[in-house]
Amino acid sequence: MGRLVSVFSMALAIFAAPLAAHAQQPAKVYRIGYLGAGSSSATTHLVQAFQLGLREFGYIEGRNIAVEYRWAEGRNDRLPGLAAELVRLKVNVIVVGPPAAALAAKNATKTIPIVFAAGGDPVGSGLVASLARPGGNVTGLATISPELSGKRLQLLKEAVPKVSQVAVLWNPANPSHPSALEAAEAAAQILRLQLHPVEFQTPDDFERAFQAATQAHAGALMVLDDPLTFSHTARIVKLAERHRLPAIYSFRESVEAGGLLAYGPSLPDQWRRAAAYVDRILKGTRPAELPVEQPIKFELLANLKTAKALGLTIPRTILFRADEVIQ
Repeated sequence: MGRLVSVFSMALAIFAAPLAAHAQQPAKVYRIGYLGAGSSSATTHLVQAFQLGLREFGYIEGRNIAVEYRWAEGRNDRLPGLAAELVRLKVNVIVVGPPAAALAAKNATKTIPIVFAAGGDPVGSGLVASLARPGGNVTGLATISPELSGKRLQLLKEAVPKVSQVAVLWNPANPSHPSALEAAEAAAQILRLQLHPVEFQTPDDFERAFQAATQAHAGALMVLDDPLTFSHTARIVKLAERHRLPAIYSFRESVEAGGLLAYGPSLPDQWRRAAAYVDRILKGTRPAELPVEQPIKFELLANLKTAKALGLTIPRTILFRADEVIQ
């Protein structure tokens, strides 16, 4: 009887050993590269939105994912080096924001999947072959189509009916800006507006660009979205206030900082939804099989305090349609 118990115990030990070993194996930890074109301080809420999206799919930093964060601080010349660094770390997927960061990542690797959360005009900038069939290793969420420039001009004209000269703050180094500027020119003809593109490529250019807008007798301003203008939102808003230029922006953050109007998608929502792309890629789906998602919801915001300071009355037609009015 004693020998029978001993044999039975040995058998249990033999079968239990593999199970115990399997139970002790740590869960796989995926490495995600995060390439930010702007500054970490200006995009904290976007990082938090992305982390929230990841948690919704069961990914938690320090448990089953590790995120390598890199920031270009608004300097596009740093992006290629930072992208190459993430490639050397052999991350499983690279998540990026605007087109310049996405192009830098695309140039750094043809194999590691890349997800952009704020892809601007991804076809026009050469990120993907088409929205439905991205091709290659890049996909994600677009934030604009060029037609949005026309919509913003229309809203600006509605808010400032007497305006005839509009300055457009744009960055020739931004891959999405040429098509956005072209669409704005087409809309300006219909709205009987004369556009005055004023360039910037570094923060040192902002003051000069606003002086050029004033010299052109611009009565209003449209700011094309860019990592630099986003990182320096407060400064741009202050310059518009100093030069008494009613301005329209792409995202709510500018109106919250004191800008007059904004019309565009929600950036936190874009970053939260980018986590769904990361999840599918980590589970084996190829980026080429994931169509680029276009925003379907746009926010219109107006700042009445800023309007009063500029001596403007925002029309009720805008206020009734606004998703949020800041008093």
